[in-house]
Amino acid sequence: MKLDLDPDLAARARALARAAGEPIVDLARAHTTTSVERAVLRLAGLNGADPDGRPWANHVVDTVRDQVGLEHGVALPVWDALREHGDLHALAGAVVRGEVRFRVPTGTAAREARSAARVAAAGGVARIDARRREREALIEEIGDAPRRPWIYLIVATGDIYEDIPQAQAAAREGADVVAVIRSTGQSLLDHVPEGATREGYAGTYATQENFRLMRAALDDVSRELGRYVRLTNYASGLCMPEIAALAGLERLDMMLNDSMYGILFRDINPIRTFTDQRFARQIHARAGIIINTGEDNYLTTADAVEAAHTVTVSQLLNEYFAKEAGLEDWQLGLGHAFEINPALPDSFRLELAHAMLARALFPDAPLKWMPPTKHMTGDIFGGYLLDGFFNLAGALTGQGILLIGMMTEAVVTPFLSDRDLALRNARYVLDAAGRLHEDLQLAPDSFVAQRAHTVLGEAIDLLERIGAEGLLAAIGDGTFGLMRRPADRGKGLDGVAEKAEDYCNPVAELLEPDVRERAA
Repeated sequence: MKLDLDPDLAARARALARAAGEPIVDLARAHTTTSVERAVLRLAGLNGADPDGRPWANHVVDTVRDQVGLEHGVALPVWDALREHGDLHALAGAVVRGEVRFRVPTGTAAREARSAARVAAAGGVARIDARRREREALIEEIGDAPRRPWIYLIVATGDIYEDIPQAQAAAREGADVVAVIRSTGQSLLDHVPEGATREGYAGTYATQENFRLMRAALDDVSRELGRYVRLTNYASGLCMPEIAALAGLERLDMMLNDSMYGILFRDINPIRTFTDQRFARQIHARAGIIINTGEDNYLTTADAVEAAHTVTVSQLLNEYFAKEAGLEDWQLGLGHAFEINPALPDSFRLELAHAMLARALFPDAPLKWMPPTKHMTGDIFGGYLLDGFFNLAGALTGQGILLIGMMTEAVVTPFLSDRDLALRNARYVLDAAGRLHEDLQLAPDSFVAQRAHTVLGEAIDLLERIGAEGLLAAIGDGTFGLMRRPADRGKGLDGVAEKAEDYCNPVAELLEPDVRERAA
């Protein structure tokens, strides 16, 4: 079963997405943020926090900003200061004691600082490269998930030591990907918590130690099961680049990383988000991490039929931004969701049309299909049936990543027994109908085909409007998810700086050639 799209229309849509995205990339290239600079220090080896839990990276970057500004980057001031303060941790301690006065070096001092910073950054990038090779070797040794779509299951209790046995149990029950949901509100923290955490609300904090513990636990169960189990977390919010760096260092396999989610649903400043996002995705590209984008969120605030074209537009923009940052097709877990009101006539046919459009537009991407939540009512029998239809749509349209829906989704926190039933549902549908698409044919004038072409046409119309007014203006007027987010407002704006001519980011200098080669 295949949707035959007009290739000229698809090419037109991509060209418009590129035209809308290029000014945003130029904007991101021209700016840096506190989190980008903290990520540079973390990759160079600065980890840990003071006794109150404030990371050393925050102390150093905030002091550099206060004393000389961020427009030159932190590398030149920091590695210039290291001539007198030994290593990064000694420097951080001296910063807290008020013993450091940063400067922006010039001449020979600047060249020496730049060279030393590049050596330190190269060490961090080499560690990411080593973890990527380690993943590849483990998959070769242990084996991979035997089929697509990968079964994606969420685990998050707030306590990392409770998450671990639950994640291992989920893998034994059939999960191919385990996602550890972040604690509510972490995206708005302007620091990354330190260490293993045992308290979180509706999720577990994303920390380097939590990443390490969960990755080790899933490696153990991977060897037990004879298939590599992937780990997912969230590279979004005010610390997006830092979390991306930590994920690369601890061998995470997927990260939720959407170009507009933080803007629309967390009111983070657009310039901050796009700048952070580009650097984070450069790290993901190097680390071999698959990103998951967040188009499903639009359909929780806007109507899933009327706003279907905004999902397609966002997918096209996410694809452009991702490829420009160096990601390849196999790393693009572009999002969409099964959120049409089931009481609407032909609702399943509409869902099928939208899913088939995504698959036709992005044939080589492992699309991530999100289960119904908006219209879950507490009727567990109706919810279970709806999840079955969702699984069927995923099977028919070749989704790459299938997030398991649960019949109590969005009503109460699901029980472990709900998870077991949800996995049985998915296994039954995939076993019974996983190759049904081979037996079906889609007539060119069918309802599904016509709907898909209508949505693509509406997406092209919207992209033309965005091209005329600019993406930042479109975000500001509520085009996506009905959220109005002006470019001169939002959280984190005070952490944005325009780059000076002598700006130095040794990590970006190492990643940019790789990015350009992949994009070409």
